[in-house]
Amino acid sequence: MSRQALSRPKSPGSGELVDGAHPVRSLVGLLARRPGRMSVAIGSFVLKEIPMWMLPVITAAIIDQVSQHGSTRTVLGWLGLAVLLLAQNYPNHLVYTRNFMIVVRDTGAELRNVLAARLQVLSIGFHARSTSAVVQNKVVRDVENIELMLQQVTHPLLSATMVVTGAAVMTGIMVPQFLPVYLLTVPLALLIRQTVARRSRARNEQFRREMEGLSARVGEMASLIPVTRAHGLERTAQDRVAFGVDRVRREALRLDMLNGHTASMSWVTMQLLGVVCLALAAVFSLTGTLAIGPGDVVLLSTYFTLLTQGLIQLLGLLPVAARGVESVRSIAEVLAEPDLEQNEGRRPVHSVTGKLTLQEVSHRHPGAVVDSLHGIDLDVRPGETVAFVGPSGAGKSTVLNLVLGFIRPTSGRILLDGSDMQELDLRTVRRFVSVVPQEPVLFEGSIRDNVTYGLDDVPDEQVRQALRDAQALDIVENQPQGWDTVVGERGARLSGGQRQRIAIARALIRNPRILLLDEATSALDPESESQVKQALSQLMGGCTTLVVAHRLSTIRQADRIVVLENGRITEIGRHDELLAHGGRYAALHAAQAG
Repeated sequence: MSRQALSRPKSPGSGELVDGAHPVRSLVGLLARRPGRMSVAIGSFVLKEIPMWMLPVITAAIIDQVSQHGSTRTVLGWLGLAVLLLAQNYPNHLVYTRNFMIVVRDTGAELRNVLAARLQVLSIGFHARSTSAVVQNKVVRDVENIELMLQQVTHPLLSATMVVTGAAVMTGIMVPQFLPVYLLTVPLALLIRQTVARRSRARNEQFRREMEGLSARVGEMASLIPVTRAHGLERTAQDRVAFGVDRVRREALRLDMLNGHTASMSWVTMQLLGVVCLALAAVFSLTGTLAIGPGDVVLLSTYFTLLTQGLIQLLGLLPVAARGVESVRSIAEVLAEPDLEQNEGRRPVHSVTGKLTLQEVSHRHPGAVVDSLHGIDLDVRPGETVAFVGPSGAGKSTVLNLVLGFIRPTSGRILLDGSDMQELDLRTVRRFVSVVPQEPVLFEGSIRDNVTYGLDDVPDEQVRQALRDAQALDIVENQPQGWDTVVGERGARLSGGQRQRIAIARALIRNPRILLLDEATSALDPESESQVKQALSQLMGGCTTLVVAHRLSTIRQADRIVVLENGRITEIGRHDELLAHGGRYAALHAAQAG
């Protein structure tokens, strides 16, 4: 029997990969993780942007030649230089685009992979608190926002840097007295950015929270459509989503108005500076205050126009940058989440016989004021079938979650083959465990893919035998494409009984030593229940089985039945013994039989 190779989700340094307190530093760090390609990208960008700061020099030189009745040959020389500089832009731009976008896309892929790995090691408690829609939002939308920001902001940022550097150098060489006017633009731009930064961060964070809330409501609406339709509650469902939509609309409008103020303030400020620069250059030339010719006036004015345009563009991209920065913080929430299932450094398990011992086990759910389980003592022998019954909230599913390691005992110990499970690497333990839940989870794929999920190179005969033992071979034979038939999202193209039998086949093919059944037949019709019970009897043979059941008819053959009430064991025995005892189990049985 081939088993899935143990795969440890690796997220080393994921907390350092993205730091929510320093998102900009995190973005720079992400780009710096690929120094080779970034060096090539920046180098090619520098070359391709040379025309931006050299063309004003060439233009000024040609104008001076015209005003001074200079040489045609000199003009043609400047023209040749301009053509050469412009021609090299094309290949260097392609080199820049390829290398930089590879860095951006690789960064996005790395973030998604790190998020996926982190989600796999976060505790079940974290996933219980977080909706799947919000998690999906972080993996898909937030990473997309970061990619979009890097793509849209980096180019104008580098371009503006090149223009500022080139303009400052050339002006320093040709008209150094004019440098203070240029240098005034940068602090003004920084002042504008600083003025709106705090408000922008707060607005973007609130907008993100509302978007996550809306995503959760939409996901909830999609999952509840059968219930909604059955009870005629379409309007109620619409109103719940509409409430979230309205909150998003209001927060988005507030953010839009803030961005509008920023864009207008930036444009007016920079245009005023541009007009002032042109007028100053003209006045200095006319009055002879500075030795500035017509070409120099054009040079200074063009440089300042390029500079202000670049800064206006950068300031106009502040909303995109703010969304990207907020998405960094959003991703950091997951990567910095401390609620991990701790397995690192714990002893791996290479074989399991199936002996389980619960010693004075109690558990209290987070935020609860009383324990859900109180001092449970129970020995389960290898190969024994133990069923748990009792009213809702008695603690039945909590016992299964404790054995599976989804939650930890508040006090007491759980021993597997004599070893405290707190000391074991639960990922290795679960290689020997199969779970059949009340609602089987199938993914969008073929029947075969769902049965062999996580296993490599499973022989066809082994798959066929698992389907046969699960009473599911007829499902395959009745499908047009056999076991290559796609079952649809969450198995939507199969009935409840068919999905359950496919889930049992998936459990069977792993040849488990411990089997956990959580009300595996409670939602089935009598015919489907009969078929699933036959499949379960095949699955339960030879392995330790813990069963949670509401239908007492499904557990008559259990070796022992444990009756739970208010988190305590009140009765233990076989079916006939408990009926003869006339206690709580007998009352439950009589209520169902009646």
